[in-house]
Amino acid sequence: MAADKMDVEAAEQQLKSMAHSEQHYFNSYNHHGIHEEMLKDEVRTRSYMNAIVQNKHLFKDKVVLDVGCGTAILSMFAVKAGAKHVIGVDMSTIIFKAREIVKVNGMEDRITLIQGKMEEIELPFPKVDIIISEWMGYFLLYESMLDTVLYARDKFLEKDGLIFPDKATIFACGIEDGEYKDEKIGFWDNVYGFDYTPLKKTALAEPLVDTVEIKAAVTDPVAVLTLDLYTCTTADLAFAIPFKLTSRRDDFIHALVAWFDIDFTACHKPVRFSTGPHTKYTHWKQTVFYLNQVLTVQQGEEISFKLDVKPNDKNRRDLDIKIDYHLETQDSTRFADGACEYKMC
Repeated sequence: MAADKMDVEAAEQQLKSMAHSEQHYFNSYNHHGIHEEMLKDEVRTRSYMNAIVQNKHLFKDKVVLDVGCGTAILSMFAVKAGAKHVIGVDMSTIIFKAREIVKVNGMEDRITLIQGKMEEIELPFPKVDIIISEWMGYFLLYESMLDTVLYARDKFLEKDGLIFPDKATIFACGIEDGEYKDEKIGFWDNVYGFDYTPLKKTALAEPLVDTVEIKAAVTDPVAVLTLDLYTCTTADLAFAIPFKLTSRRDDFIHALVAWFDIDFTACHKPVRFSTGPHTKYTHWKQTVFYLNQVLTVQQGEEISFKLDVKPNDKNRRDLDIKIDYHLETQDSTRFADGACEYKMC
């Protein structure tokens, strides 16, 4: 009986922890600054605007659901495109400001804003014709709302309904980043004469969200994962995928850098934007995973990787990531084999 009681208490504690993490996630969107950053991200906001407003033939007289509506910018784009009615749903208190914004723009009769979790609310329409959402997080899936969008798709979207956007692809390439790695990771070897290597392990386990210069790329990029929002499921958000990168030149690889591209394929003229190092800045930047070894590569050589990603058991919006790598060449001195584990939290 005592063991059973302990199991129940542990389960209750885990549920409390998950609820706290979930609340922290939603609370972060209560703040003005995060919405300012997203709205000022021209690549993000203009891509959504073009995809919606330039496709009035798709939105005219349609019922639209905006998942995670924030300040309601996408909802207002949909009205501008001719939507009959838009329902915006958001858990954070920013929705009260969104209602004011909608009202001062004269759209309160065509936009209904609901505060609450998508999984718990009732909509004023049994089904919707189009789902729009800006659900992406860093590394696409960190703190993303994709599982909520998929829930909305399965419960509310008409059989032939549309999703904006409907395709997301994660890319990766190898980069030379020795100077910054020394500054970021090597720093812990000697901190005012003391050995701080226990924190070095922590630093290596935390992916870095930052901008990467395109000249740092040592390999060609590859598409690692593509998600089709019409068909993917929450089970697809945990994956283990092998891929290979080919070196463009003789150099060193200190890290993998990852980014994502987003597609609106339903548009008359397809709209796409990228968050990669080769394009204009976005607030998502890129995600850098430092390897625990330096790989010495020559032009044309292949490095084998396996990317293992899954939502954290305690907080589904956090990610547990493992990267295995293998480099084997005719020059046996450059053999490398390893695995790195990371937490995005």
